[in-house]
Amino acid sequence: MEKNSNYPLKTVLLTFILGGILVIVSSWNFEGEFSESFVVRVTNQMKRNRSNVMVFIPSEKIKAIRSDFNSKAFIVADGETELASQFNKTDKEFNGIVVVIDNLKAGASKDLTIQYNKSGEISRQYPKKTQAELSSKVNGEWKGREYIGGEFKNIDYLRVPKEHKDHSWFLRYEGPGWESDKVGYRFYLDQRNATDVFGKKVSEPVLQKVGLDGFDSYHEMQPWGMDVMKTGKALGVGSLGMWVNNAATRVEFTDSVISKIDENGNVFSSILTKYYGWKAGNEMLDVSSRLSIHAGTRLTNNQFDFSKDSENLCTGIVKDVKGKLFTKQGDDKSWGYIASYGPQSLNKDNLGVAVLFAPKNFSGFTSDEFSQVVKLKSLDHKLQYYFLGAWEGEPGGIKTEAEFLDYLNDVANQLAQPVTVQILKSKK
Repeated sequence: MEKNSNYPLKTVLLTFILGGILVIVSSWNFEGEFSESFVVRVTNQMKRNRSNVMVFIPSEKIKAIRSDFNSKAFIVADGETELASQFNKTDKEFNGIVVVIDNLKAGASKDLTIQYNKSGEISRQYPKKTQAELSSKVNGEWKGREYIGGEFKNIDYLRVPKEHKDHSWFLRYEGPGWESDKVGYRFYLDQRNATDVFGKKVSEPVLQKVGLDGFDSYHEMQPWGMDVMKTGKALGVGSLGMWVNNAATRVEFTDSVISKIDENGNVFSSILTKYYGWKAGNEMLDVSSRLSIHAGTRLTNNQFDFSKDSENLCTGIVKDVKGKLFTKQGDDKSWGYIASYGPQSLNKDNLGVAVLFAPKNFSGFTSDEFSQVVKLKSLDHKLQYYFLGAWEGEPGGIKTEAEFLDYLNDVANQLAQPVTVQILKSKK
């Protein structure tokens, strides 16, 4: 059955201390659908308010206290308000409940109640605010490096054909795409492996409309928006590279590549891509890249796993004379970033792009002919960074350099001081 979430929930919460443990007893009047519950406390340790906060509750931690939890019949409530949520089954890094809190005040905690039924399936109906997709052609044929004829079909998994290169006409908008209600992205699933930005004029999902009429019509303004960044031979925004001979080398030479849509949810979406035998300079690595985005944010989270560590990794942004460069190394209160802002969009209006990284991975700032670069190193075979595009044409978009820098510094502070998420001992 499906239910609309736009209604209040009647709840009574009692708290007391038992043996030094905070116990929360919750009682619900919710038509008998969700008879079990537990409480999750989310705390903002910053001295600034936060908005659109993603809360992740890992599956293994839920099962540790509630072995009967049923991911097919649950809701998440903030007081008397039901929040949009989802349970990730496929994404191994974010396997569990994901929910986004609209506002969390400075220094404040918020208790969320997860209400569930032990058996059965009770689906919920929430607005779709994220999307991830991959669309390839079928019913055509390869002629050399071009795919001739056929029609596009959305798929969840692809082993990239050896014939596929840039402009093979095989993939709709040339690779996987992902979006939130703020912004959209794609990366070229070919030898370029660079990320691009779709500026959105609307908050609803749009990727399903992109590239159907004329393949690259998204380079011109559409009712939904357009491709707002020229990537060319650069790192785009947040593309992985290796610093070789004083230049950023993208993930070009590989033995094989697979890409799959892990999650395509209303609240959270993610894409997993594996590059086997990436050769760059004197190094060869296997790389796993997990891109994810959640509702209400411009940020893409990119998490990497490598077959071995490297101190020569890099990423960055397009070098554009119309974009003013900003850099920050970061510290214990702020992540570092490399960013630019100015009238550098393909629409000739303001666009901000940025990559944010943890200071522990930082090796230095530099540049080459095409990109502004930050050099990074992996630790314990892992690396994580975030990237974003902020186009002035989006609803409520950032329109000045000062606004962009304020936003960017706030994001950098939030990444260095994430919210804490604690499952509390609870009874029905």
